[in-house]
Amino acid sequence: MEERRGFLKKLGAVSAGITSLSLLSTPSAVPSSTPETISSDRMKVAFVLFNGITMLDFVGFYDPVSRLKSQGYIPNLSWDFCSFTDTVQDSFGLSIGSTRVRQSLDAYDLIFVPGGFGTRALLNDRDFLNWLKTAQNVPHKISVCTGSLLLGAAGFLQDRMATTNFKEYERLKQYCPNVQKVRIVEDRNVITAGAVAASLDLGLYVCEKFAGVEAREAIRANMDYPKVEVSVKKV
Repeated sequence: MEERRGFLKKLGAVSAGITSLSLLSTPSAVPSSTPETISSDRMKVAFVLFNGITMLDFVGFYDPVSRLKSQGYIPNLSWDFCSFTDTVQDSFGLSIGSTRVRQSLDAYDLIFVPGGFGTRALLNDRDFLNWLKTAQNVPHKISVCTGSLLLGAAGFLQDRMATTNFKEYERLKQYCPNVQKVRIVEDRNVITAGAVAASLDLGLYVCEKFAGVEAREAIRANMDYPKVEVSVKKV
């Protein structure tokens, strides 16, 4: 009877389109996936930064993804810190320098938009949103926390499912009627994740997407990241 109940519970999750991804399981225990094909000579990432950023949103994603280069999985991976100002500060005054200021985002393979209290003002900043819209043709658009609000305000979530900080589900519905209350949502070329610490799970998820399960596991091990179960909805 207990086995039958367990089977029915798993069947219900599958029928809802939600899977659970273990970031510590051995590669054979994780649902297999084929790494996404990327250019053989480059992969360029734009980290979109702004004043009022939550630094963990940024660093939690940046750290595992940058290891795709340092651990040899994508040797020609490169990135820029892109913003509207030479430096940006989080809500506590911690600063980070930008490498590209007010320059078009159209030449990148992936843009990443973190969250933070600064996103609220930017939702009504026409100049910033017009700049973000230069990523219209970028193949992969990724956000964590309230960064999805900015993707939505730029028009990138109109026909997508997405998620955000659990306190901002209602606000996200202004831009994305199909809001999912799970940790990671991948809808075609857009990937969004939940609040703050979800950035680490998202970074490892993207490592698997572009380099495979073994790469993700090696990166996770070098980060000494513990076992977590991550709810993922993918279309």
